[in-house]
Amino acid sequence: MIARRDLRGRSLSLRELRAALPRAEFDVEVALAAVRPICQDVREHGAEALYAAAERFDGARPARLRVPTEVIEGALARLDPDVRSALEESIRRARLVHADQRRQDTTTTLTPGGTVMERWIPVDRVGLYVPGGLAVYPSSVVMNVVPAQEAGVTSLAIASPPQREHDGWPHPTILAACALLGVTEVYAMGGAQAVAGFAYGFVDDGDICDPVALVTGPGNIYVAAAKRLLKGVIGIDAEAGPTEIAILADATAHPEHVAADLISQAEHDPLAASVLVTDSEALADDVEEALARQVAATKHAERVTTALRGPQSAIVLVDDLDTGIDVVNAYAAEHLEIHTAHAAEVAARIRNAGAIFVGTWSPVSLGDYCAGSNHVLPTGGSAGHTSGLSVQSFLRGVHIVTYSQDALREVGRQIVTLARAEDLPGHGDAIIARLPELG
Repeated sequence: MIARRDLRGRSLSLRELRAALPRAEFDVEVALAAVRPICQDVREHGAEALYAAAERFDGARPARLRVPTEVIEGALARLDPDVRSALEESIRRARLVHADQRRQDTTTTLTPGGTVMERWIPVDRVGLYVPGGLAVYPSSVVMNVVPAQEAGVTSLAIASPPQREHDGWPHPTILAACALLGVTEVYAMGGAQAVAGFAYGFVDDGDICDPVALVTGPGNIYVAAAKRLLKGVIGIDAEAGPTEIAILADATAHPEHVAADLISQAEHDPLAASVLVTDSEALADDVEEALARQVAATKHAERVTTALRGPQSAIVLVDDLDTGIDVVNAYAAEHLEIHTAHAAEVAARIRNAGAIFVGTWSPVSLGDYCAGSNHVLPTGGSAGHTSGLSVQSFLRGVHIVTYSQDALREVGRQIVTLARAEDLPGHGDAIIARLPELG
């Protein structure tokens, strides 16, 4: 059901440790060759290319690319009341968490008359991508839109793939989530072509989609490749790969809970990674037994089995908890659960993870929907240097420098000296033009 990797009794360098850990095979470079002509076609032919890509890749041609307001409103009117209530609670909690992430402008006075202010300015316009495919992700609408709105972004648009089963529009539950959040600019476009459509903008029978400054949201390998290709034309949040969960557990962990959580992420995608790191061989045995039973009973058993048997998933045995901490820090999981005694203390020692879930009552599923945290997170080890989506993702820090004549005079000679040291005398001359006595 799932492989084992025994690291006990081995002293590995960080490089060796990373090489020994399971990881999804996700080669964005290979996908670049496929997405480059798609993005070029969208750049040159706009809406015409987007319709052609929808027919080719999604098997559906929407009546128009922008989803009409009445279709969005109709999706909300038909939404199951329980699903609506759950989405509203998810939105409420996400707003509470993300509102607390807002940054305040700061002003530093370096000398009388000399100040530097850092002003946090929202991105002007963003494109938010919500995937389709194997599952429906209204929760990703919430996770993209809420931080953008809380950051103060005034122009945002959502793209989600057209669905044959829904007259070429995105899934109605996604449209309903857009309506709940007050988003009216929604496009039926998916994959690399959606990223390109946002990057270059297009006109479709009078509908104008202006280019965006930033594209965020998870997607498949082609979405990730398009983000890499177009980075520079647009800003991006991250090149998200298949979802992954790592669980650090000791003998106190509940094997049924651990198995259920490994399955919860494996059902996303056959390439999803489920990794258990433990110093307890008995727990490993119990989790394997629980997996066999639970996988047989789960709806997407074939998909889950493929993910658990893939090279990206494994049970990793370590000598002790300290080594386990080193292992999960080296792995830098998108989602990391801590199932140990004194879980909060262990969590405090984790440096590399997209999000950390502390204790048996904080499963990743909580964060996927209603914890208030964001589930758009870095994958493939990038959690070692990249944050998950947040209000900060949609803000730019701009320094505003204000110096008086006396304040400039105070530091002017040092500026001239440094300019000459760098053989850039024109820099110094710009100071001397104002303060000739420094020449």
